[in-house]
Amino acid sequence: MLVTTIVSGLVLGGTYALIAMGLTLQYGIARIMNLAYGETIIAAAFLAYVLFGQWGVNPVLGLLVAVPIGFVFGYLVYGLMLRPLVARAANRESLEIDSILATFGLLFVIQGVMLVAFGSNYTSYNYLNVGINVFGAVIAANRLLALGLAVVLGGGLYLLFTRTLWGTALRAVAVSPTAAPLVGIDVDRAARLAFAIGCGLSAAGGVVISTYQTFTATAGVVFTMKALVVVIMGGVGNILGALSAGLILGLVETFVATYLDPGLTLAATYLIFLSVLLWRPAGLFGRSSR
Repeated sequence: MLVTTIVSGLVLGGTYALIAMGLTLQYGIARIMNLAYGETIIAAAFLAYVLFGQWGVNPVLGLLVAVPIGFVFGYLVYGLMLRPLVARAANRESLEIDSILATFGLLFVIQGVMLVAFGSNYTSYNYLNVGINVFGAVIAANRLLALGLAVVLGGGLYLLFTRTLWGTALRAVAVSPTAAPLVGIDVDRAARLAFAIGCGLSAAGGVVISTYQTFTATAGVVFTMKALVVVIMGGVGNILGALSAGLILGLVETFVATYLDPGLTLAATYLIFLSVLLWRPAGLFGRSSR
């Protein structure tokens, strides 16, 4: 029971970390609070469902389709809809308000398209739904695959942002967007790229989620809220923080659901969230202003 709970918690936490990394890039670097983030996750899940059900495309290979589509979608949305808001914003606070309103409308557009195309029923597909013995506990193979994909994608992104000059430039924009231009960094280009990468990561998260969870066209808001909790817990713009907070949240939710009551998982999530806000307002790995 304990091993099963830990592995299930790591699977859930790895998925949370993967989807939260995209939002932490969008919010931390592009300064965009994207309320339509969860809808891009669900859209990618439906894409994986169609690719697997209609053409028999393995979801792992489906990542090669979903991630570039998510990246291009994010690049276009930022350029066509959000760039004008950035240009006219007097400060960060006004940009956050404008972006919330704009992406709130985008949320309903994407959700409406999915409802028309797929309906409101819960959707899933049978992929690697066989048990594998892990230290005496039987874990579904699709969940282990989801954990592996989350680790590879998340770890790869972390290395990219911490071991390359390009990643260092993006992190510099997250730390100080006003000082970054002084060292030759194009802040607008970095923000647009970060937003597009965030959408690509949300698409990757959607594909991973689709391999072991049921989903519906209206479920995006749940993933948006979970990603936002992880981002704030880990520290806005902090990749390592998103990874750590995601794993913590996944383990806590799984332990609460297994040993206490599944109905208390949401309460436990926000109890931890509020505790972090009171103890470390900048997040577990964020920089305190004091």
